[in-house]
Amino acid sequence: MYLCSFKKNVIMNHHSIKFLVSALTESSAYQSTEEIVQWMYRKKESIHVNVQQIPLNELKQWHFDDETHNLKHNSGKFFSIDGIRISTNFGTKQQWEQPIINQPEIGFLGILTQVKNGILHFLLQAKIEPGNINVVQLSPTLQATKSNYTQVHKGAKPTFLEYFNGERKVDVLIDQLQSEQGARFLRKRNRNIIIEIPENENLEVPDNFIWLTLKQIKELMIKNNLVNMDTRTVISSINYGEFQNITDFYDIISQQQIQPAPNFNPQFIEALLCNNRYLYSIELIISWITSLKSKYEIDIQKINLNAVSNWISDGITITHVQKKYFSVIGTRVQIGNREVHSWDQPMVKPAQEGLIGFIVKKINNTYHFLVQAKVEIGCLDILEIAPTVQCLTGNYQNNVNEYIVPFIDIFLNPGAYTVLHQSLQSEEGGRFYQEQNLNMIIEVDDTFSNDVPENYFWMTYPQLLLFMKFNNYLNIATRNLISLISIS
Repeated sequence: MYLCSFKKNVIMNHHSIKFLVSALTESSAYQSTEEIVQWMYRKKESIHVNVQQIPLNELKQWHFDDETHNLKHNSGKFFSIDGIRISTNFGTKQQWEQPIINQPEIGFLGILTQVKNGILHFLLQAKIEPGNINVVQLSPTLQATKSNYTQVHKGAKPTFLEYFNGERKVDVLIDQLQSEQGARFLRKRNRNIIIEIPENENLEVPDNFIWLTLKQIKELMIKNNLVNMDTRTVISSINYGEFQNITDFYDIISQQQIQPAPNFNPQFIEALLCNNRYLYSIELIISWITSLKSKYEIDIQKINLNAVSNWISDGITITHVQKKYFSVIGTRVQIGNREVHSWDQPMVKPAQEGLIGFIVKKINNTYHFLVQAKVEIGCLDILEIAPTVQCLTGNYQNNVNEYIVPFIDIFLNPGAYTVLHQSLQSEEGGRFYQEQNLNMIIEVDDTFSNDVPENYFWMTYPQLLLFMKFNNYLNIATRNLISLISIS
C-alpha cells in the first residue's frame, strides 16, 4: 500500500498518498464518527469546568503596568494586552487606536499520526478551553504556547511534547509557521506541524485522546463547533497531490485499493484537484500580491492602554465606547484535566457573531476561489490572502458599519447560487471567549463576472496550497475555510 505514483500527469508523493487514503476512509480502526461525538459528550459530562467573569483588576497573577497601564502577567510571559495606534493608506478608515494581544512567542500546534490497519490516523484530544462554546472540542495532539511547554505556570509538561521538539525521531509530514488573527494579535505565529511515528511503535494514549481518519475529522467539521480552530489550521495545509483529469485520480485510488463512497462526486474532485486549467499563473499571482504590498503601508505605534481613544479601560473591562468590535474581560477558570487546574486570565469577547466565506466559481471547468488581499494590523508583511468575505467583528450589514463589505449580499442571500458548506466554527478558546463565525462556501455561476476589484483575485485550490507552504501568505480565516473542504 501507499505506492508512490510517477505517472506523467500525476504529481504525488508518499505523504500525499497517505493523506488521500485517510481522507477517503471513514471506517476508523477504533470508533465510528457518531461514536466519537458521543465520546466527546461523555468527556464534557465527566470533567469539572467552571468559568466565571471577574473584573480585570481582580485577576490573580496579572496586573496593570504602572507606566504603560498594559495588562501583563506577573511572570512577564504568556501574553499582554497592549494599546496601539494605527495609520494606514488601506481602506476607508485609515487611523484608529485599539487594544491588542501581544504574544510574541511561537507556540506548537502539532498533530501526531500513525498508520493503523493500513490507514493513516490522526491523534486528537478532547480539550477544554475556557472560551469554548460547547466546552469540549477536538484539538491537535499538542497545543501549547512556549510559556506552557517551558512550564512557566509550574504545571505538568504537555503530553507528547517530546515528539514535536526534536527529542524523538519522527517523520515530519508538514512543518510551517503560520499567522494567527491579524486584527487581534500583534504579529503572532504558531508552528503548524504534522508528524508520523512508525507503525510498530506502541504509543500509550491517555483516555482524553482519540484516533481518527482524516475523513472522520472532515465529517465532524460539518457539525457546529466540534473541531477547534487549531486543528483546522493544521490540517488545512494537507495536500492530496495534483492531477490532470479524473482518470488519473481513479488510477491512484484503484492502485491503493480504495472503494469510493456512494456519494463520491468525480466532477467535484476533478474541478478541485486538477491544476492544468488555472485562470492566472503563479507568477501573475505573486506579482499581484507584490504590487499591493508595495502600494499599501501600515504604521503601528505602541501607546498606553489607558490612553487608547474610543475605548474605556476602567479596571473592570476594556470596552469600545459604542460597544462595537470586542471587549477584554477577566475570567477565573477551573478545568479538571488541564496541566494546571485553576487560573485567572484576560480574554477577548466578541461584540457579535462574524462571517467568513469563499465565493467559488468553475472557470475552465476548474474551481477558482475568489480571494482578497487584506491588510491587517497584526500581519508580519502588510497583508495576507483572505477569504472573499471576512467580517470577524463589528456589524457586517451594509450602511450600518463604517465600511462596506464587497460581495456580502451573496452570503446573506445566496438565492439561486449553491451553498457548498455552511457551519458555525469557533475561534480559539484559549484567548477568545465564546466567539464563533458563520463559515460559508458558495458556488456561483457564469452570471458572476470574472472581473473583480484590484485587491481581489481568482486562485485554484492547488495554488492556495502552494502558497500555504511558504508561510504568512494565507491568513487564518482562509486556512480555516480550506480545512472545511472534503474530497469525499
